[in-house]
Amino acid sequence: MHPVGFPDPFDRTLPPPQVIAVIPARYEATRLPGKPLADIGGKPMIEHVYRRAAAARGVGAVVVATDDDRIAAAVRKFGGIAALTESTHRTGTDRIAEVAAKLPCDIVLNLQGDEPLIEPETIEAVIAPLMSDPMLEMSTVCVAITDRADYDNPNVVKVVRDRSGRALYFSRSPIPFVRIPNLESRIPVYKHLGLYGYRRTFILKFATLPQTPLEKAESLEQLRALEHGYRIQAVETQYDSIGVDTPEDLERVRVRLKADTTEPVASGLSRTKA
Repeated sequence: MHPVGFPDPFDRTLPPPQVIAVIPARYEATRLPGKPLADIGGKPMIEHVYRRAAAARGVGAVVVATDDDRIAAAVRKFGGIAALTESTHRTGTDRIAEVAAKLPCDIVLNLQGDEPLIEPETIEAVIAPLMSDPMLEMSTVCVAITDRADYDNPNVVKVVRDRSGRALYFSRSPIPFVRIPNLESRIPVYKHLGLYGYRRTFILKFATLPQTPLEKAESLEQLRALEHGYRIQAVETQYDSIGVDTPEDLERVRVRLKADTTEPVASGLSRTKA
């Protein structure tokens, strides 16, 4: 039994968990090499992400998918589960699909390894629609944009949804474009958070689908699903997060977590399974 409370999901002699969170993690990064191992409050970033996933209700196991022995060793050191993958994967989704092929679960979560502030409740929000709708194959989350700078920032991905919450489109451009100024305050604008839930059978299929024109143009993998005709439920959450892409992002996270040390959920440990 691991300190975070999970049996090994690869052990076929044990009852299979229904939901497994997989965290793809690469050591190489253009702007911040080695960021999964970056120290935040005495722990590597990947441990913060792992424990927050472990704290989410409904998650039966957490696995870090990596091609780097240093990351795998760090995960195992804190009692987590790591799976070594091929080094040839183009995307994190491909890496997750390799691991998912060996797992007996129904639902696979794709949780980014550079999101140390992700709230367990946000993870739960991704799980919920897949649990309630057996025909749904993919889900994600979004949060209302309150800062105009985020709306204009191409590094902040926006999503527009239909009346039932299904994603219509994702873009780095400001969408929706509000042509009539006095309507601007009444049109909801959402930031997409890079957290996904998939049926295991779907992510295995998704990884084999050819890339699509819009996916390549926007450099957004989720557009591949939409262009191939699959629906994505985009659930609104009240919790924003900070993805760590630069040294400045890392410092912001360090400051935020240090300020939140008195808050049990901020540590990512309050609901960790014993």
